[in-house]
Amino acid sequence: MSFRTTASVDYVEDVSPGRGALPPRAWYASSDAKSLSLNGSWRFRLSATADGEDDSFAGEGYDPVAWAEVTVPGHWVLQGDGAFGSPIYTNHLYPFPVDPPHVPTENPTGDHLRVFDLPDDWPTEDDGGAVLRFDGVESCARVWLNGTELGEFKGSRLPHEFAVGQLLKPAGNVLAVRVHQWSAGSYLEDQDQWWLPGIFRDVTLLHRPAGAAGDFFVHASYDHTKGEGTLRVDSDVDGRVSVPGLDIDVATGEQVTVAVEPWSAETPKLYDGELVTAGERVPLRIGFRTVALEDGLIKVNGKAILFKGVNRHEWHPEQGRALDLETMREDVLLMKRHNLNAVRTSHYPPHPAFLDLCDEYGLWVIDECDLETHGFTEQGWRDNPVDDDRWTPALLDRAARMVERDKNHPSVVFWSLGNEAGTGRGLTAMAEWIHGRDSSRLVHYEGDWNCRDTDVYSRMYASHEEVERIGQGLDGGAGKRRELPFIQCEYGHAMGNGPGGIADYQRIFEAHDRLQGGFIWEWIDHGIKHPELGYAYGGDFGEELHDGNFVCDGLIFPDRTPSPGLVEYKKVIEPVRIEGDVADGTVRVTNAYDFADLSHLEFEFSYQVDGLPTGAHTLTVPPLAPGESAEVKLPAAVPDGNGDDVQWTVRALLAADTAWGSKGHEVAWGQETVTPRTAVTVAASQRPVPGERLLITLGPATFDARSGRPTTICGLDVTGLRLDVWRATTDNDDGASWQDDTRYGVLWRKLGLHRMQHRLDAVELADDALTVRTRVAPAAAEVGLRTVYRWTSDGTRVKLTVSVTPEGHWTVPLPRLGVRFGLPADAAQEVLYFGGGGEAYPDTRAASMLGQWLPSIDALHTPYVRPQENGARADVRWAELGGLRVEGDPEFWFSARRWTNEQLDAARHLTDLTPGDTLWINLDHGQHGIGSQSCGPGPLPQYFLKAEPTKFSFVFSTTG
Repeated sequence: MSFRTTASVDYVEDVSPGRGALPPRAWYASSDAKSLSLNGSWRFRLSATADGEDDSFAGEGYDPVAWAEVTVPGHWVLQGDGAFGSPIYTNHLYPFPVDPPHVPTENPTGDHLRVFDLPDDWPTEDDGGAVLRFDGVESCARVWLNGTELGEFKGSRLPHEFAVGQLLKPAGNVLAVRVHQWSAGSYLEDQDQWWLPGIFRDVTLLHRPAGAAGDFFVHASYDHTKGEGTLRVDSDVDGRVSVPGLDIDVATGEQVTVAVEPWSAETPKLYDGELVTAGERVPLRIGFRTVALEDGLIKVNGKAILFKGVNRHEWHPEQGRALDLETMREDVLLMKRHNLNAVRTSHYPPHPAFLDLCDEYGLWVIDECDLETHGFTEQGWRDNPVDDDRWTPALLDRAARMVERDKNHPSVVFWSLGNEAGTGRGLTAMAEWIHGRDSSRLVHYEGDWNCRDTDVYSRMYASHEEVERIGQGLDGGAGKRRELPFIQCEYGHAMGNGPGGIADYQRIFEAHDRLQGGFIWEWIDHGIKHPELGYAYGGDFGEELHDGNFVCDGLIFPDRTPSPGLVEYKKVIEPVRIEGDVADGTVRVTNAYDFADLSHLEFEFSYQVDGLPTGAHTLTVPPLAPGESAEVKLPAAVPDGNGDDVQWTVRALLAADTAWGSKGHEVAWGQETVTPRTAVTVAASQRPVPGERLLITLGPATFDARSGRPTTICGLDVTGLRLDVWRATTDNDDGASWQDDTRYGVLWRKLGLHRMQHRLDAVELADDALTVRTRVAPAAAEVGLRTVYRWTSDGTRVKLTVSVTPEGHWTVPLPRLGVRFGLPADAAQEVLYFGGGGEAYPDTRAASMLGQWLPSIDALHTPYVRPQENGARADVRWAELGGLRVEGDPEFWFSARRWTNEQLDAARHLTDLTPGDTLWINLDHGQHGIGSQSCGPGPLPQYFLKAEPTKFSFVFSTTG
């Protein structure tokens, strides 16, 4: 005999999507029907288990006097200063035993109460009904209104509505919601993100007047051969559709064809319209466009498109996935200003208002279903819900709620079945239903490599070589797949410093028609603001299982500051190509847009000498159509550099304000060196002079006679100058533990490159030079670097020439190769240099524009959430700081930081880094590439820093 002492919670482990909710329908932001937001402060009680409390709290008259308060939308684990539990981060491992559909007894459950009054002008019950709408609740909710149970639902990132009109009263309405962190639905929501329970999207009461609009479907296609759009609005409730700007006024269900301007991501023309039924007027924003699979290509309005996209999780460092409209708008504006044209809504439908913004500003969208079962890979996909018929109704419910909600957005060009859910009959059922419901869009799913159910061959993190083969049609595979276009739905893993190699991917995409671009992983670092750590990541909340900072892999930092990776991506995908022919003084300008001409841009030209512009000129460029190029003669004579570098720079700027950018915003740029600088020379006319206190003087420098190291250079105290080959390994250096390719960060540390020993072999004084001979090598290894430092001077300047000869059998490249030294911490607060602006490494330097720059020392540091190698400036000709000038032969990488590389390497959070009494300078002859091996391929071979005989020089002098 068994019995329960509390109400049944069997629904928590029920594989069905729930009960009581209305069928899904199209979402719209507003209408003339009344609505009441129930967002705000709610009373809250947390229980440790699903059945920890009975249902009495849902009844009228219950007094929650002892309850806490939380903000809705919100996640309770991000409120209450830890009193309501903590976030959990896993990449793919379920944070509970895998035994579907069962979940742990320890199942945090949040009871929410909201008491509300109806506005005085709220219509009476005789004038229609009302609907209670939840836009997002994680992961399972049970709902009551005024003591009456409405039902329960799963599908965290999907809308659910309940009819409540007969239950409302003018005042004292009691809305009760019980939310369970874990449910059967959790098995379908194993996305790579924080597990965050709560009511995290809007809760709204909607009046539904008699004759109100129900579901409706806006069909707005475009015939590019005729320049005409065809509109038909199918509606559950009869009415009329008007579009004043097109003189359209027709009945629902009636088709009309007129001349229109089409919608695209580049030219997002929207027509304001209205759906009018007997009881409601619903504003429409209509974009005419046709998506088709033709000639083996994804075409919109008859043209093949190239995705220059990003994967976007919803994230805010304090509110989690509870985003407001302005945060969403900030995301879209940042994307547009950095030349992105597409978003994959990884891995769930976003807040519906985000898609309104994509319609308005212009972004292609792959709208992805709230589905991922990645954790089942740990058991060979056994018991995977997508291949179990019992779960198919839940899968179809999720597909329907996505499609019906978002079907009226012109920005949505693909429906995606989900992500990393293996394969199975349930996915096929979803694809069949979607194809049947909406033939105007294509279907995507990366896991379907044979393309049985999908309209595109999609992969993630395929190497450059494999993508090239796919573009050439040499990848084989099923017959259907060979006829389909290809996209990289994820590539360029932007974790920490990187991603590297995206310019190489872009060149491959643009070389083959079949390759239609890709989506960088991902948009934002999911760091949680933390008082001691700065930003927290996996493991910082004591999780039993976690995946560390793998959750911080975005193109923008948690505070939405663009990372160097986003700046690089903007340059790589810029929609105007500017290339020069130095010999004949012309610039070739190419329109790389798919739809727009160049009439919205103006072009600015300037020469620069030693990094300083000599004056700006207007460059007249015709309004080239997509794909067209023009040769344009430069309008000014080349200045005499008198031995300094001479470059020209052409910038493509917005000619007028747009919805997303101001006049003068830089869209693209090109730069070429016309006359390279004359290499700096120093006559070796001075001899080193031994002196008192075991010092040697050579020109403006003094040296320790025992070690041969400089103690002062040009009046500045110098410490620890020596060869440096170590860098604080990046996330991409270390790679992912599950990858079977070579991870050089691990091998560097195994070899001991982080603990190199410097043996002094000789300090030699000659008439024209001080020579220091050393061997630099790790303990327990036979490899080493025979290193010779040769110092010469002409009396006012001192030159260091470093010769490096590898010894032994080197099987790994070097992390970096150069010299490091320390200056007093107060020696400089800023540095003036001529070189590339912004952080750059061998395979992340496309955006490194040459010029003179004056950053502060602190601005040279890139604040990656997990500290690592950062901040190097590439192609530096000279740098000045603290009265010291350094010139390189050849150009070099420059870094300056207030801690050592070893301290940077040991840090796990930014707050671990404390400025010391030394300013550490790195002058690097070479750096190893970055790649994207944190979840993808490492650097390409051409970006390896090989251990080979090398010679490089630096000249030190005083500034002025």
